[in-house]
Amino acid sequence: MIGLLHLLRLARAGFILGREGVFLDVDPTLVPPAAQPLFFLFKKLARRGTANRSDSLARAMARLGPSYVKLGQFLATRPDIVGLATARSLEQLQDRMEPFSQSEAIATVERTLGQPLSDVFAEFGPPVAAASIAQVHKAKTSDADGGRDVAVKILRPGVDARFRRDLADMLYAARLAERTAAEARRLRLVEVVETLARGVRLEMDLRLEAAAASEFRENTTADPGFRTPDVDWNRTGRDVLTTEWIDGVPLSNVEALREAGFDLPKLGAQIIQSFLRHAVRDGFFHADMHQGNLFADQQGRIVAVDFGIMGRLNGAQRKFLAEILFGFITRDYRRVAIVHFDAGYVPRVHAVDEFAQAIRAVGEPIHSRTADQISMARVLTLLFEITALFDMSTRTELVLLQKTMVVVEGVARTLDPNLNMWNTAEPVIRAWIEENIGPSGKLRDAGEALGAAVQALARAPEMLERIDALTEQLRDEKPGKWRPPAVSARWQVIPLWLLAAAAVIALLR
Repeated sequence: MIGLLHLLRLARAGFILGREGVFLDVDPTLVPPAAQPLFFLFKKLARRGTANRSDSLARAMARLGPSYVKLGQFLATRPDIVGLATARSLEQLQDRMEPFSQSEAIATVERTLGQPLSDVFAEFGPPVAAASIAQVHKAKTSDADGGRDVAVKILRPGVDARFRRDLADMLYAARLAERTAAEARRLRLVEVVETLARGVRLEMDLRLEAAAASEFRENTTADPGFRTPDVDWNRTGRDVLTTEWIDGVPLSNVEALREAGFDLPKLGAQIIQSFLRHAVRDGFFHADMHQGNLFADQQGRIVAVDFGIMGRLNGAQRKFLAEILFGFITRDYRRVAIVHFDAGYVPRVHAVDEFAQAIRAVGEPIHSRTADQISMARVLTLLFEITALFDMSTRTELVLLQKTMVVVEGVARTLDPNLNMWNTAEPVIRAWIEENIGPSGKLRDAGEALGAAVQALARAPEMLERIDALTEQLRDEKPGKWRPPAVSARWQVIPLWLLAAAAVIALLR
């Protein structure tokens, strides 16, 4: 019965996609045989005038409602799945919804914070922006609390149940696709939907967005030319997030920035370098850095808002990213290839030199063009083609990072069309490489490894006691079956000391 409900709702979605002409340009050979009849049926449903329209998918997503708008925005970060042209069209998908009523907003604030609105805010204005998950109001705290202007983000009533239903449909479709199509398995469509679902679940609890904003602010406090709004924790709960109100010029209004006297090329460089610092240095970056989320304040700093979509990279992934970028900058393509193999991203059945040759095909066009012709979008297109060629599995976290880089580059180029992405990135990447992979980095790693070895040795007596206890237990349980050699604890610890000494010698070489 549940499966039938999924299919009915998916059929409705297919009908709307068909009416908007989404299937007209799809290669029939990519469609699994079992889905061919439905594919041709939906194709026939296309309205006149929908052929060759680049915005067909975006229009269909908008008609399907907020859950599909969110899916469209997420797919805009996955050009490896939908193609670069479709990803670009989905970037224009506006998450603009009709606002819910002021009375519902006030009721949510009072329920979440457990106080009457008048005890929380001296002023509470109408919504200034409304999206699929939440809307934002401008408010003011009482004079006793400084009379500060704040932004109040409020979760849309009933949105949780709607998203749960639609995401369950999408997951059902993804599982069907993976059972019937090898390409769907390679692209990990189930993982795509599950990633989207995890992200939406996090967005449904505004305390988690507040925590992300707080962590991001701590990481970036000392960053030159970049800041984030402060979180008002006393006015924040599951369905309400209150932050400092930002007075600045939106980066989407280039003319206003120019009239206000901002140095546009400098702002463009600040965006690129700030993003790279966050990704490589902190492993925690704003993954939705489009123009609507960025402002320039009176001090000429970039101010980022809206922390619903954040990306994380662990230590190995940050090292991978830094070495990849540095390899492209320095044209060391073999090193780039080796890094891919060391990270386990390319199956060992392929040769390093062949992969290095493919990487060169990506990198050399960068260095043979002028600054205004260098496009990260083109680089990504080639990288995705190589991904398929060398059987590389999709790395969700890296695709999100790469896509964010393209968005950041696009924003920076609206401010400075002649921006050289690689020259701007080089100082940040080189500094991180020297600090973390150069001699000082190796020394620090050696110190950390030595500290870990000392801690392990300090726990050795406790470990030996546990071994002795286990030995006695085994002797009691199986008499006559097994007898451990009579070796004293003093001799048992010698192998541990030898291992520690070998580790220290290896690190200090």
